[in-house]
Amino acid sequence: MKRVLIVDDSPIIHNLLRKVLERNGYEVCGDAKNGKEGVDLYAELKPDLVFMDITMPVMEGIDAARFIKEKDPSAKIIMLSAMGDDAIKEEAHSIGVDIFLKKPFDDYKIVSAIAKIV
Repeated sequence: MKRVLIVDDSPIIHNLLRKVLERNGYEVCGDAKNGKEGVDLYAELKPDLVFMDITMPVMEGIDAARFIKEKDPSAKIIMLSAMGDDAIKEEAHSIGVDIFLKKPFDDYKIVSAIAKIV
C-alpha cells in the first residue's frame, strides 16, 4: 500500500498529512477539497488508501465514503474528524470505513492506522 488520496477541505490538514505520509514512504497521489472531488479522484487514480474528512462542502465525507465503497467494496478508507460523536463513528463503520481517527493526529496515529488495514 503506497498511493494515498487525501480528501479534506483544510489546506493545513493536507500539508500535515502529506508530510507524515511522505516521511513514512507513502506517495500522496491526489488532493481533494470536498467529497465530490474525492469520489471523482478515487475513480480516476485508484489509490491504495483514502484519508477522508467528515465535514466538508459540496459532499460530506460519510456520503463520499459510502459512494466509494458502493463502487469499490475493497477500498481502504480512514476517516478523520474533529468530532468524536458515537453516531457518526457507527455510521462510518456501517458503510465499511476501516478506521476512524480523531483530530488532532500525529505520525504515530497515522502510521498505526495504516498498519491496521494493510
